Amino acid sequence: MTSTPATYCLRTAVAADEAAIKQLIREVGINPLGLDWRRFLVAVDENGRLLACGQVKPHGDGSRELASIAVVPDWRGRGLARQIIRTLQEEAGPPLWLTCVAALVPFYQPLGFTRITDPAEMSPHFRRLHRLAAIFISLTRSPDQLAVMRWATA
Repeated sequence: MTSTPATYCLRTAVAADEAAIKQLIREVGINPLGLDWRRFLVAVDENGRLLACGQVKPHGDGSRELASIAVVPDWRGRGLARQIIRTLQEEAGPPLWLTCVAALVPFYQPLGFTRITDPAEMSPHFRRLHRLAAIFISLTRSPDQLAVMRWATA
């Protein structure tokens, strides 16, 4: 059994991280669209191995989305996702939007995100996404519900 390194650092992604970011996003099964390494914050171990990542993704309506939050399985539960989110919040400032499965709402609430259920309170991008998700869920009878959340205060 190999031991897991105990230390890591957060840094802005570099071009050499692109493949590892895309691989991690695929492995955890989250939205692979809009992955631009230049927007990512990454956590790496002392050997430079990617442990976690996240980005703030801009949309055409001017909204910005906290997105692509992913942590390798061996490093889950150690606070990396929270540290990446808090750092991205500090750098970007409010408002920030995100989408997640409803089961993850309790994870994001302590970080200042509020679930938005009224489409009239959503930015145009997230209103469209909410509508499309509702159609998809009804067609597939998926038990998962999409949650739209917003962090609006510093």
